[in-house]
Formats: sequence, structure tokens, C-alpha cells
Amino acid sequence: MGRYVARRLLQMIPVFIGSTLLVFLMMYALPGDPVRALAGEQHVDATQIAALKAQYGLDQPIWQQYLNYLGNLFQGDLGVQIGTQRPVAEVIADAYPITVRLAIFAFAFTVIAGISLGIVAGLKAESLRDRGLLGLTLVLISMPSFVLGFLIQYFVAFQLGIAKPNVSLEPTNGELIMPAIVLASLSLAYVARLTRTSVAENIRADYMRTAVAKGLPRRRVIGVHLMRNSLIPVVTFLGTDIGSLMGGAIVTEGIFNIKGVGSLVFEALSKREGATVVGVVTLLVIVYLVCSLLVDLLYAVLDPRIRYA
Repeated sequence: MGRYVARRLLQMIPVFIGSTLLVFLMMYALPGDPVRALAGEQHVDATQIAALKAQYGLDQPIWQQYLNYLGNLFQGDLGVQIGTQRPVAEVIADAYPITVRLAIFAFAFTVIAGISLGIVAGLKAESLRDRGLLGLTLVLISMPSFVLGFLIQYFVAFQLGIAKPNVSLEPTNGELIMPAIVLASLSLAYVARLTRTSVAENIRADYMRTAVAKGLPRRRVIGVHLMRNSLIPVVTFLGTDIGSLMGGAIVTEGIFNIKGVGSLVFEALSKREGATVVGVVTLLVIVYLVCSLLVDLLYAVLDPRIRYA
């Protein structure tokens, strides 16, 4: 197990470098100058522009800038936001807690509702409730998140008056429930469908017939034998979905006026704040890699036949 973990950690290095390098090149190689953007329409002397570029290292070749970024990254320095003169780590630290809370609520809703609906439908495949689930998930998959967000906001906030249409600057847990449902809707549909398909296939397997023939209680047959094998593909999807929830909240945060990572990335892209975008993506890449490793290790817990030598 230890050697497997060490090998996986070594494999993460080129993936991390490749991902961050790609985003870095996309941000800094595109046309546009974040230093000149600070001045707006005002005229700025060329020597001042050159001095600012030298101060932030933007006058160096792109490969040198990336190497400097990696060197500073290992020291905990994500760079400086040019517009506000604040460290990127500090800017992200202000926005990340809200997005993390939103992602946790959305992830919990996805796991609880998605797996439960998938089990209920998979145990009675081709039944009325199974067709109902497939129809509901098809609607969620085909509906854009901004449409679903405005619909829920209209009916829940404006028609029923159950919740506020927008969250406050320091949102409570209750205020994040409605945005979390919108953010989790697409993932919930995929999890429910994946769980339903896996349960429907495994319930007809030989080991299930053997467990029933041995006279085991139905709760143990379903809860232990069926679910441990059926959840392996679901866990794979959920492991990668955590990063998607954190990185895909731009639309949801915009609809409900949440000042999180999504709005931070949107503002940084509009102002060409490359250091901020690269810093956020770097954290998301780390989340993806760690979750991928944890998912692989969970395989051995769910299926005793899997062993990592």
C-alpha cells in the first residue's frame, strides 16, 4: 500500500506541472496587458509601464515567469493581485470558505439524494418509479444551471417567499441551501442514473443469488453485498465531482450574488489578473489530485478483492 501511494504521488507531479503550465500559458500568452489595464483610458508614461512590468516579472520570457511561479509556489507565495496590490493567497482565503461551504452542501445533497433515488429505482428496474427517475434526471441534465437557478429563485423566493432571492455578504448555512441545490442538480442526476444502472446490473449477479440462497437477511444482502459493489463507479464519479463543484460555481454564485471563488475568477478574467486565476486553478488541481488518490484507496475498502501491492 505504501509503495502504491508513493508511486501515485510521483505520478501527480507531471500532472500538476502540465495542468498549471497550460493555464499559465493561456493566461499570460493571450493578448492584453494587465498593467496597462490599470490606467484605463488615462495616458501612462512608458517608463512607468516598464517599471511595473519589471516589478511583477512580466517583462521576462513566459517560461521564466512560470519557473518563478513554481519557485514561489513552493514557498507558499501565489503572487500579487496587480489591481488591489494584495497577495493572491489572501484574496483566495477571503473567497474560498464560502465556496467550500457551498460545495460541501451541494456534495452532501448529491450523495444523499442521488444515491437514495438510484437505489430506489435500481431495485425495481423498468417500474413506474424507475421511469420517473429517468425522466426527472433527463430534465435536470438537459436544463442549463442558470435556467434552473432562476426558476428556483422565482418560485421559492418570489412566489412562496420561503427564502431570500440573494444571499448576504456573510451567508448563513440556511441561505446556502437553495444555491447548493442548484449547484448539485446536474451531479445529482448523474449520480442517480449511475447508481440505478449499477444496482440494476449487480442485483442479477451470481453472488446476489448465492447470498439470498444462504438465507441472509434482505438488509444485509442489499446493504453489504449489493451496495459495496454497486458504489464503486459512483465513488469514482463523486471523487472527481468535488473539484467540479468548487470550480463550477461561477454561474450559481452569480445568480445568488455569492462572493466566492466563482465571482473571484470571473472578475479576475475580466481584469486579466492572471496570478489570481492561476492561483485558484492551482488549488483546484490539488483538490482533484488528492480526491483521485482517495478514491483509488476507497476501492480496496468497498471491494475486498482489490489489493494494492
